[in-house]
Amino acid sequence: MAEQIEVRIMPNGRMVLPKAARAALGLSGAGVIAVSVEGDEVKLTSMAASIKKAQALYQAHVKDDQSSEDFLEARKAEAAREPV
Repeated sequence: MAEQIEVRIMPNGRMVLPKAARAALGLSGAGVIAVSVEGDEVKLTSMAASIKKAQALYQAHVKDDQSSEDFLEARKAEAAREPV
């Protein structure tokens, strides 16, 4: 079961993310996190975890893993073959 920590929110909307939560997200010092709202819950995710998830989604759906340079070259070649 996940640990639940009570956090107070100031009138201006600021809050302090407890040390245990920062440590769980792999944060030390200043950092950036992704915040998502799912129904009536707020989810905090480290950017590293967000990137890892995006990469996994890409790998699961990619058909032809090519670089952006390869993609642009293919589009240029395709455009060159089109009648003017």
